[in-house]
Amino acid sequence: MEHLNVPPTNHIKVLDGQGWVGLIDHLGTETTIVNAARVSFGKIKTEMDERDKGLLAYLIANRHTSPLEHMVFTFSIHCPLFVRGQWHRHRTWSYNEISRRYTEIDMEFYTPAVLRRQSENNRQASYFDPDFDGEALRKKIREFNESALKLYEELLASGVCREQARGVLPQNMMVTFWGTVDLSNLLHFLDLRDSDHAQAEIREYAVAIKRLIKPLIPNVAAYFEKQGQVW
Repeated sequence: MEHLNVPPTNHIKVLDGQGWVGLIDHLGTETTIVNAARVSFGKIKTEMDERDKGLLAYLIANRHTSPLEHMVFTFSIHCPLFVRGQWHRHRTWSYNEISRRYTEIDMEFYTPAVLRRQSENNRQASYFDPDFDGEALRKKIREFNESALKLYEELLASGVCREQARGVLPQNMMVTFWGTVDLSNLLHFLDLRDSDHAQAEIREYAVAIKRLIKPLIPNVAAYFEKQGQVW
């Protein structure tokens, strides 16, 4: 039995290799979407043609989202807790996650490769300052991670239960979870998270997901590319 936080074969690394997102499985194709849109006519097709591509674009442009819900994806995500917290705000996904109530194996912590400065006019934004040397602070982050892990292990060794000991672990602890979502809600997630307004870390995951699913939905991706979006 493999550990959960081993990436699947089809995955993309993010956060300078410290995190990843992988495609575990998917249900349906673009043909499924157009067949769902035409189900009231009792017709089923097995291959996409130009008319189907036009219908697909029409569905997206006019927000007829229910046919898109018939295509579903399951991902495995390895990310810091603070990214997971943002991700779980998308309640249209289904989630299952590794629990530190049950295991203390494979403990990892995220250390940013670059520290950004806080925006002066936007509380939830940051920016990269090439003149900001954060190496000494990054070293302190690593040392804090190590000290938190040491205390956690000391608590366990002293007989403290895992569900309480985990309380000393910081927000940059890495966690692995599965997320399943239909295409309609995935597109909404990508619209919000691959955005200048999104935090840089979660945006890396959104960009990676686009790369993972593009071969499966080439015409959907082409529609958004025509709108000026990067896929």
